[in-house]
Amino acid sequence: MSAPTLNAPTHNPTATDVIADRETLRLCTAGSVDDGKSTFVGRLLHDTKSVLADQLASVEQTSADRGFDGVDLSLLVDGLRAEREQGITIDVAYRYFATDKRTFILADTPGHVQYTRNTVTGMSTSQVVVLLVDARHGVVEQTVRHLTVAALLGVKTVILAVNKIDLVDYSEDVFRAIEADFTAKAAELGVDDAHVIPISALRGDNVVEPSTNMPWYPGPTVLEILENVTVHRGRAHDLDLRFPIQWVIREHASDYRGYAGRIEAGQVSVGDEVTLDYGRTTTVTGIDSADGPVRQAVAGDSVTLLLADDIDLVRGDLISGPSHPESVRRFHATVVGLTERAVKAGAPVKVRYGTSLVRGRVAAVDRVLDIDGVSDTEAPETFGLNDIAHISVEVAAELPVEDYAARGAVGNFLLIDQSAGTTLAAGLVGHRLR
Repeated sequence: MSAPTLNAPTHNPTATDVIADRETLRLCTAGSVDDGKSTFVGRLLHDTKSVLADQLASVEQTSADRGFDGVDLSLLVDGLRAEREQGITIDVAYRYFATDKRTFILADTPGHVQYTRNTVTGMSTSQVVVLLVDARHGVVEQTVRHLTVAALLGVKTVILAVNKIDLVDYSEDVFRAIEADFTAKAAELGVDDAHVIPISALRGDNVVEPSTNMPWYPGPTVLEILENVTVHRGRAHDLDLRFPIQWVIREHASDYRGYAGRIEAGQVSVGDEVTLDYGRTTTVTGIDSADGPVRQAVAGDSVTLLLADDIDLVRGDLISGPSHPESVRRFHATVVGLTERAVKAGAPVKVRYGTSLVRGRVAAVDRVLDIDGVSDTEAPETFGLNDIAHISVEVAAELPVEDYAARGAVGNFLLIDQSAGTTLAAGLVGHRLR
């Protein structure tokens, strides 16, 4: 049996096709149930020649067996999604494809409202979010919910794909009304780079190839935006050093004492002066990595730091650059509810911040944000699954918290049930949606 081959493009690439030199863009798709997201993802994979030939043949045969007029591209992704939504594996599916310009990692999230927490997971590492709406229904509550989460997580580029435009006869009036509704909401939430594109995933209009059915739309296709949007390295590299200690490594025979962890922000070099709690300072005398000693390490690297002074540091302590954050016992935050159990003001919790795990409580639930356009709930006392709420948190031991920045490099935390150990909410310190 021959190995499966890609439904490849017609050009003959040079050796290795310089894939290693292409930028990688991480994106997330989200939307309501029945908005055609499965077909959209299938169309994106199919039209970028990212489908294995034997897989495409199987989809073509299944489409014919079901009497489908053409190829049902939703079959390329619906099998896994059906399992997730039936409760077998409720998760985010990651798909990979590439064009001549760049490679892509696509987080495909479930559409049902009860899986908003999974959408949070998919968006948390994405640089672009593609939201889909049905042209017949326009912007709905789930659209606003997903846009709110994107804004909360600091996503700057959001594409609204107005799908099934063929079912409203490619109407410009319908599209412009949806465009105005969405752009107003995006501006209200502070999304800087919002795009609205009329598409038909079923027919292929404006997904990868430009449409000939909408002469009134001269703009780019979805893929054109994905290929040309700036890939930000992330501010994590530009921030001051943040190195939460995960483990203290001691070798008594050699007096070795190292502090292992992952650099969450900034960079560090041998010889740098670093700051500890209470303004103490010391010097980095060595950096050990999995490949041996190195002179420098940057955000994302897992290393062990050696320090000049014998200081009593433990898991959860923070090694930073000159701007060491102030340790506090109370802070404000925005959280997304991740459990069906209502979380009440005064509820005892554990707070996971960096590598620290401390006891605390939800001191107050100040506000639950409006999603459906009715009104915010002031001082609601509780928040629950999928709610986005502004709260105050008190902790039993001081934590060096700081405002959320750099897409999660610092300022993010979890609230955990003290008895059951389940995660109640994911939060961003000090972050407020206007």
